[in-house]
Amino acid sequence: MNDTNNAVETLLQGADTLFILLGATMVLAMHAGFAFLEVGTVRHKNQVNALVKIMTDFGASTLAYFFVGYQIAYGVNFFSSATELSVNNGYELVKFFFLLTFAAAIPAIISGGVAERAKFYPMLIAASICVGVVYPLFEGMAWNSAFGFQDFLQERFGATFHDFAGSVVVHAVGGWIAFAAVYLLGVRNGRYRNGQLVAFAPSNIPFLALGAWILTVGWFGFNVMSAQTLGGVSGLVALNSLMAMVGGIVTSMLVGRKDPGFIHNGPLAGLVAVCAGSDIMHPIGALITGAVAGALFVFLFEYMQKRLRKLDDVLGVWPLHGVCGLWGGVAAGVFGLQSFGGLGGVTFLSQLVGSITGAALAFVGGFVVYGVVKKLSGLRLSEEEEYQGADLAIHRIGANSMD
Repeated sequence: MNDTNNAVETLLQGADTLFILLGATMVLAMHAGFAFLEVGTVRHKNQVNALVKIMTDFGASTLAYFFVGYQIAYGVNFFSSATELSVNNGYELVKFFFLLTFAAAIPAIISGGVAERAKFYPMLIAASICVGVVYPLFEGMAWNSAFGFQDFLQERFGATFHDFAGSVVVHAVGGWIAFAAVYLLGVRNGRYRNGQLVAFAPSNIPFLALGAWILTVGWFGFNVMSAQTLGGVSGLVALNSLMAMVGGIVTSMLVGRKDPGFIHNGPLAGLVAVCAGSDIMHPIGALITGAVAGALFVFLFEYMQKRLRKLDDVLGVWPLHGVCGLWGGVAAGVFGLQSFGGLGGVTFLSQLVGSITGAALAFVGGFVVYGVVKKLSGLRLSEEEEYQGADLAIHRIGANSMD
């Protein structure tokens, strides 16, 4: 009997390890989506830079999170022997891989906001510090009950802060760090002429669409596999992700007047927003959450372009991730309630306070990190380099042989 029990336990451990490994692989693939979304949006002279940034940011993020960030968030390091690390089929190692792919989304988000005029190494260093220090602080507070944050919310408002797959922990934090970086970086040259906005059209709509599709498909690994064990998987998460995605598509189509850039960012807005409550919302609540997010993205992107003239956010990462992520955290405290058809276990005030705390910590942390780097080395390319384009100025090669 003991042999049978041991065999079953080993099988379950192996299944959990494989499950979370597949999730990590799907989220890793999403970084190709970030890359092509940026490639298709930026001007042709900055396409190589977009691809290189996503790849190198991931490498630097891995080192920062492996040696510093994961210990800050979870109190775990990897300085034990391989024998100790590989127990339970190496589940804890693969769990790190999975959570790393989330952490590495922070610089991928930032990259889209600061595109076309940022220096290479200063931005790489700043993003790595954010992954190693700023992001894990709130990750630990939300997902590991660090610093008594969750205990405070439970005692004061009757529930802990609920963020199943990272609307706030990942997306709002990335978006609000990006807000600080974009503000400090300044507006691209030529963006305004004689007080009028000059539209820099996307260079390649098919690449933009490809990036959006890769992200959309990978998101079902991002959300569903946040359960982290095979026994915890829920079809509700999958359906809620689908409904929020569709809600974002429809409202971005209607509000965005069939603009392909808005339509392909619409599903991403919906998916960003539903991450937090995807495991507790009713599917109709998820649909509404995604629909609101799709409209929010379009309205705020246009408002930012026309009114916030000191904020040149190329891909609209602040409205997409920062604001829609914040909305998703709050929405979990509405549509997750049993009175709105949800499973319960949340309160509106806990979600509101938790969401605002994550955004505030991200903005302040991002402002400090990018502010110090700006003071020490500068963040921007020279005017001549920016005119030439980041591809030739930084990488000495264009996207095509004719460049």
